[in-house]
This record gives sequence, structure tokens and C-alpha cells, in this order.
Amino acid sequence: MDEHGYYLVFGGKLCSIFEGPSLECLVIKVEMKRNRCYPLALLPTDHIALKASVSNSTWTWHKRLGHLHLKGLSQPKEKNMVHGLPFMEKVDGVCDGCQFGKQHREWFPKNQAWRASNPLELVHVDLCGPMQNESIAGNKYVMLLIDDCTRMVWVYFLRYKSDALNCFRKFKSMVELQSGLKVKCLRSDKGGEFTSCEFNKLCEVEGIQRQLSMAYTPQQNGVVERKNRIVVEMAKAMLHGKGLPYYLWAEAVHTAVYLINRCPTRALGDKTPFEAYSGRKPGLAHLKIFGCVCYVHISTKVRQKLDAKSTKGIFVGYAICEKGYRVYDPATKKILLSRDVVFDENATWVWKQMSDEQGSMINHEEQYDLSNDSSQLTLSRGHDHFQSPRTSDISSSMRNTQAFDHTPLKWRNLDDVLAQCNLCIMEPENFDDAAKDESWMKAMKDELSMIEKNATWELVDRPTDKPIIGVKWVFKTKLNLDGSVQKNKAWLVAKGYAQKPGVDYNETFAPVARLDTIRTLVALAAQKNWKLYQLDVKSAFLNGVLEEEVYVDQPDGFVVKGSEDKVYKLHKALYGLKQAPRAWYCEIDTYFAQYGFAKSPSEATLYTKTRGEAEILIVSIYVDDIVYTGSCQSMLEEFKQDMMVKYEMTDLGLLHHFLGMESFKLTLAFFFTKRNMQHLC
Repeated sequence: MDEHGYYLVFGGKLCSIFEGPSLECLVIKVEMKRNRCYPLALLPTDHIALKASVSNSTWTWHKRLGHLHLKGLSQPKEKNMVHGLPFMEKVDGVCDGCQFGKQHREWFPKNQAWRASNPLELVHVDLCGPMQNESIAGNKYVMLLIDDCTRMVWVYFLRYKSDALNCFRKFKSMVELQSGLKVKCLRSDKGGEFTSCEFNKLCEVEGIQRQLSMAYTPQQNGVVERKNRIVVEMAKAMLHGKGLPYYLWAEAVHTAVYLINRCPTRALGDKTPFEAYSGRKPGLAHLKIFGCVCYVHISTKVRQKLDAKSTKGIFVGYAICEKGYRVYDPATKKILLSRDVVFDENATWVWKQMSDEQGSMINHEEQYDLSNDSSQLTLSRGHDHFQSPRTSDISSSMRNTQAFDHTPLKWRNLDDVLAQCNLCIMEPENFDDAAKDESWMKAMKDELSMIEKNATWELVDRPTDKPIIGVKWVFKTKLNLDGSVQKNKAWLVAKGYAQKPGVDYNETFAPVARLDTIRTLVALAAQKNWKLYQLDVKSAFLNGVLEEEVYVDQPDGFVVKGSEDKVYKLHKALYGLKQAPRAWYCEIDTYFAQYGFAKSPSEATLYTKTRGEAEILIVSIYVDDIVYTGSCQSMLEEFKQDMMVKYEMTDLGLLHHFLGMESFKLTLAFFFTKRNMQHLC
């Protein structure tokens, strides 16, 4: 290499190879291995042609446009279909990302099919999935909708197939309001998500004609089937082109659809789908290479004087409702939205050298805008405002030992993979252990926030004639059915073993639904073809009103400064109190009685409510899990809304898992299985 004019610089366990003595043109960096060598694989080549203008080269724009095929790369500029695209020179070569993501058999010519002449006259829809990995938002399915006339594509991401109906409702409302036209015909396959009673009823009420393809005949809905393949292949090419982990597939698919709508298609000739649908030529000057390294500016309102002025991340797409870019921060596992971004399109994220995959397990659906001029950051899901984390906070969160390695397999070391197999999830045994981890501190603060919100206690002087019950923290890592971490949960538990009967508790019995009752309810819903829904009461026991006078100590780590000698007087129950289950049951039983529910004489946790002669609502309670079904959808919706107003609830939607069992519904049948529970052992 020295004979060919290259200069090698060693340092930091890296060998940097430069072209020329100025050390300005970096060729490659090679990492030192355990044997203290720097392996570099070189392939012989005959001719190499380098472009002088890198930013506007054909290959750069090929990647910016989601690995668009080379034959059509110059067409948008030549036919004045877009703005901001330079003239392209024809190039020869092979793109690794395209081969990994797109290579397929040669296509077969087909006869010309009928085309719609007006927008929304015919809409194609199809569902793709489940994907082998969940997205960072927990989704598994992709729903594509295509306007036959303009070839405009819309994409929705679903956690369950049953969410297809709600997504179609959103799509229909949006496009009809935007265009002033009506969806007239919908073409799909005969999948259960498109042929359910609710879906058919919606189309019937709205006057939408249905066209269903025959079983095992995807050719009858070839437009969307082909588009599914194009979208997935483009997404795969972008992921493989930059070596990104698979859990970013939804971001890649979203970007692929964004680009496809702005690229030429043979079905339209000299127009893009975006122009055919909206009447405006799309601009491409803002496009960047998906997966490249970028730097997001941090506003002065949300950083300290000596903090860094930008944060490093991975470019993963374009904001739709805002004028900006979407950037994935591997350190916090969040999507950042900003307009002030500097891109290094030739750089690829170095997963091996960074601790970005050792971040804390944070809610992946949270997004915040670093370029906001306000002094606080706003979460996209309506969470409370919070101050931007300082560098020290980010560093502490990266030390979390409960993270999983999502590094692409081709970048992993086999020794690291084998060592990862021996790791286990460690839960803190006391407050001192939990205080070392920000995620557990957040869990404790959330628990205390819930207690304060429910007016569970008040700080009073220590009584001299009443016993004081101690409290302790209990920690548990909640897992999904597949064994992955859902969240960290902390409970403040009273030491109920110190209670004395007749002094600080009396009755303790509380009924629990029998499994026979649950099984009968499921069988009835299957026989009637009703839907089963589930609600989860957050910190249910904290809602139970106490009849006795009970005092507890202040919890470790959260003693009120200046009031160290005071204690809390309980108005409502805490976990661990002997009467807590009964207090919660009495609370929910009173609520049901006030709202017209009738309790079953043979099952104290089963309630029914009727309206007219044919409409019925059935509710079963298993501690803090509420399962309900019925014949009237409006009654089900009213019940859910009333419960969520009265108590802090999590709407779990359709019944998918219950008491450690996974549930899925077929026509006139429910299936329960524990097939994934071996991961929890």
C-alpha cells in the first residue's frame, strides 16, 4: 500500500488508511482484532471510475430515491416530472442493497387490464405480514391502499389484523375530505379482516361496491400484490444498503411509500402518482439517503450551556404532518422530528463500536421535536411535558443491563452472541439496587404519581395510639407473551403481615372469577359470534376505599424533606393490605350496581346489563382484568368509555391474551394457547 501512495495511521485500536500525505482523503478504517492484527480484505479490479461530484452522482440519487431502478432514474428530470433533480448520466454496475433486497425471477408479460378513469373510483387494498420482527412501535402488519386511477399509495401499520377496519375508516375519511370524491369500489382478497361482518356492513352503509379475488388467485388483485412486493423490496434494499437492524422495517416501508409516490411508473406515463392525485409536481431536493448518519440540532431552550449542540442519529424518513425529517436515536431508541438536520450521506452507523444498543427499554412510540422553540419537549402521544435529558442522564440510561442486542446479525461477533445467551433479567431486591437504574426510578415515580392521583393517602403527624405499618418496594419486569420485555413495574406494598385483626382490618374475603365462568363466557361469545374485549385497571387496589383507620411509613427514597417523622394516613387501599382485594371488589361492585348492572346469583364477579329485548352486555372481573362482550356494539363502546372515565384504564382492545394464555378468534371459535410461554421459563 505504501508503494501505491497510501498512508496508514494507527491509534485507538484502529488503522486509518488515507490517500495522499495530507491525510484528508480517508479511504477506510480497519478495527484491530483480538490477535492484534488489522484484517483487510481486498478484491482485485481492472478499472475504477470515480465521480467528481459526489452529492449529485447517479449512485447517490439512486440511494436517495430508495434504490430506484437505474433505467428510470433519469426519466423524472427529462420529462419535467419533479423539481430539484439534476440530470443523470447512465452508469453500469451492481448495487449490493438492490441485490439483497430486490433480486427476483424475470417477469411474465400480461394482457392490459381495465383501468379506472377517475380517482377513488377503484381502490385496491391488501395486508402484508406478519413480519419476522415487530417494529419499534410494536406493529407486525402493513396495509397498503392504492388508487387505481392515479396509482397513489397509502400505508398503515397494524398490530393485529383486526385493526384493518379502523385503518380503512381513517383512510376513507381522509381521502374523501381531501379530494371531494367518494370511494366507489374496493378490491381485496377474501381475508377475514376484509370479509368480517363489520367491514361488510361499513361498505354496505357507505355504498361501496366490493370486488373480492378468488382464493389462491392473487393475480385478480395484481395491482396491490405487485405494489406490496415493490414496497417490501425497496424497504429491504434500504435496510441492507446501510446495514440497519430489522426492527426499523416500518420506517423503511413508510419511506418507500413516500418515495414511490414521487417516482415514475409505467402505468401513468409522464406523471408521478403524487402529481396525478394532487395536481402538483413533487419536489425532490430535500431527499437524503435512508439510513445515513445525521446530526440533529438541539435548541438552546432544551440544553445547558456546555451541552453538545447536536445529537447523532440515523435518518429514517420524512415527517408527514410536519415539515422535517425523522431521525432514529439508537442511544435512547426514540424517533426525533426536526428540520435542522445535517446529513453525512456517505457515512454508515458503526454499531459495533458504539454503546447505542445498550440503552434503556423506553417506550418506542414516543417522539419529540428537538427543534421546537418552546422550553419543553412534547411527546407525540400526548404525554406530560418533560425537560430535555442532559448528557449525564443519557449516559446513565445506557448502563441499563436489561437491554437486548438488536445489532444486525452480519455485524455480530459469535462470542458476543454466545455470551448473550447466558444473560438473564435481574430485578432489584430493594430500593438501593433500584436507585442505580433510571428505568426503575421512573417506575417508582409512576407508582407514587398514581397513588397521589387517586388521593390514596395524606401526610399526617405520627399517632401515638395506632400501629404504624411498614411499606416496601416490590419490583417486577413485565414480559410480553414472546418473552420480550414490556416494561419495568414497581409496586409500593404494605407489610400486611404486621396487621392485627379487629385493629386495622376486619373482612378480607374477595371473590375471583372461576375459570369455568370465563370458559362459559368465551364459549357464548363464540357461539353468538360476538367480539370479546379486555380492559386492564391500572393499580386497581388503589381505588378501594378503606373502612378502617390505617397508617403507613413513608416509602424508602421518597421521604418528604422536613417531615421525616410524619406518616401517611390511608384513605384507600395499598397493595399488601389484607383488606385490599375486598376493598377493590366492593368499589367496583358498587359502581356496577349504580349503573344498572345485575350481578349473577351464582357468580359474584359476573354482571349483565340489558337494553330492550335483544341487546345485552356481559362483564366478568378477574381482579384487575375486565373481560366483556355482548350483542350491541354501541353498548360495548359506552361501557368502555364510562369505565375509562371512572378509573385509570388501559384499553387492550380485542382479547388477545388472558391469564398467561394467547387468544385468537376464528369464525364461531376462540383458541387459547400457551405456545410462547416457554420463553418465560
